[in-house]
Amino acid sequence: MTENGGEKTKDFGPNCKVVSHPVIDHKLAKLRSSSTTTAAFRAVLEEITFLLGYEATKDLKTKDVQLTVPVGHEHVECTGKKVADRVALVPILRSGLGMIDTMRQLVPKAPVHHIGMYRSHKMPVQYYQRLPRKCECDIAYILDPVIATASTIMSLISILKKWGVPKIHVIAVIGSREGIRAILTKFPEVVLTVGAVDEELNEDGILLPGLGDAGDRLFGTCLLEEDEEELVHPSKRKRTLSNADAYTS
Repeated sequence: MTENGGEKTKDFGPNCKVVSHPVIDHKLAKLRSSSTTTAAFRAVLEEITFLLGYEATKDLKTKDVQLTVPVGHEHVECTGKKVADRVALVPILRSGLGMIDTMRQLVPKAPVHHIGMYRSHKMPVQYYQRLPRKCECDIAYILDPVIATASTIMSLISILKKWGVPKIHVIAVIGSREGIRAILTKFPEVVLTVGAVDEELNEDGILLPGLGDAGDRLFGTCLLEEDEEELVHPSKRKRTLSNADAYTS
């Protein structure tokens, strides 16, 4: 079962925003679908990221700036706004890379700090990290399409806090109820913006229905052809899985 906003998500508290919007719902269905090609998956992920990023950045601090507006042959003075917070973007490799370009449209001057992590026996393992020696940001946005068990994200939050980030905000397309609660229990000061909440995690900690492997779908490294229509046919799907079992037996 999936939730998009509504009363049942209020128990997460004020630091978790589940963005309820029919356009996000529509695009999320496209993102989930087995028949969505790699190119379409990448495009839709970027579109959803923009909508979530727009919501997530609404609390950034601004400052007044003086400027002029060309009106005919004259220049009229006025006061505008400029983002004052120093923002950093932190995608979790690989899948978080699909959210970067869109977020940089919203905050084009934000540096990008890549963190590579994977799970081994349900434990997060860091394999890449190039944070500068000195932290010079006021807020860091962690980017990952899916929050499942949240072990990887919580490990990254610990790294960023140790680095000295004052405020951390997680942006995800889908989060599990269990994972969101785990983050907010361990780090109640962290803010989350998600597009939907899925209820089920399997025994391997994979979110269901989720998106599948977002990294594989984003970069076209799935084992099956990206446009195989049999993926949406239960009878043919059963035969496909049987063939896969034959190769692994």
